[in-house]
Amino acid sequence: MSGIDAVVFDVGRVLVQWDMRRLFAQLIDDPQELEWFCTTVVTEKWHHQHDEGRALSELVAERKAEFPGHDHLIDAYATRFLETIPGNIPGSHEIVRELAASGMPLFAITNFASPFWREYRAQEPLFDLFGEIVVSGDEKIAKPDRRIFDLAAQRFGHAPSAMLFIDDNAANIEAAAALGWNVHHFQDAPTLRADLASRGLLA
Repeated sequence: MSGIDAVVFDVGRVLVQWDMRRLFAQLIDDPQELEWFCTTVVTEKWHHQHDEGRALSELVAERKAEFPGHDHLIDAYATRFLETIPGNIPGSHEIVRELAASGMPLFAITNFASPFWREYRAQEPLFDLFGEIVVSGDEKIAKPDRRIFDLAAQRFGHAPSAMLFIDDNAANIEAAAALGWNVHHFQDAPTLRADLASRGLLA
């Protein structure tokens, strides 16, 4: 027996694809300008502040002041975020459904800004299969901060040693493992499926 009685998923790049370039490639024709914009203006590091709970209006206003002349692109980040999520990770949703059908309790810990999460969650029924979902933007704590894992364990009602945490980010995996969680560093759905089967969690 694996000793695991709950499975905890990350969301972005585990269950759904996420790529901010998918949005801005529709708005910027020049490849060099697109590269500059995505590595200098609207970057994943900057976006992480929103995941940590900073207000969208504050972030957008600061960025517009820092990079004048790009208001329409920065506004697109705020108003068209769902276009950075082009689809699901192949095979991951099927794994979630199979685990749910087997009676396995499912939870999630996601670095996701509050307004973007509410918009995305409203149109994704897969999360009806989950119990508690800890959203960094709501808690104003983001992975890999250990406090979000401690909060999640309390909310989920299972000891870390009795849960399997699945995430694509190595820093998040290392943080969870250091706190006693079982972990799977996500690469793709077939590899995850094989790991779950080896633990006796999937047939």
